[in-house]
Amino acid sequence: MTFNRRNDRERETSEFEEKMLFVNRTSKTYQGGRRFRFAALVILGDRNGRVGMGIGKAKEVPVAIEKAKAIARKNMITVPVENGTIPHDIVGVNSTSRVLLKPAGPGTGVIAGTVPRSIAELAGITNMLSKELGSRNRINVAYAVFDGFKNLRTAKQVRALRGEPAAAAQPAGGAQ
Repeated sequence: MTFNRRNDRERETSEFEEKMLFVNRTSKTYQGGRRFRFAALVILGDRNGRVGMGIGKAKEVPVAIEKAKAIARKNMITVPVENGTIPHDIVGVNSTSRVLLKPAGPGTGVIAGTVPRSIAELAGITNMLSKELGSRNRINVAYAVFDGFKNLRTAKQVRALRGEPAAAAQPAGGAQ
């Protein structure tokens, strides 16, 4: 039974590309010596607007990575990607980390630090500018990038929220 469930899980994640951003080792000293535990930060993405992030903790690295993948699968978000970039400027915030995300023109590429670059590339963004502000802690920066991506809205979504008609129905010259 366990074998079949594992195959189903592997088939499910095969559509997603994974990237392990880092593994953190912590230790606690006991009477008999030190005991180590590991935390892994993993990003999953399909390079088509869907991306997820997870942090798994365990006594062994492979187990921590598997836990992080499972958590990332559960925490998937959809990022609005327009012409390979994001629709507008946004600042993602988590704790004391802030990340400024800006759209960029074609051919610019992803100009960002390690964490925002990895997340953006797995989300399918090919042109974007980013600046990490405040704390540069990798976990907080990753959460800040996700906060920014969650709050992105396309022009169509904003119009729908405001209850305005579609852009095609408005006159070209504006209100007169």
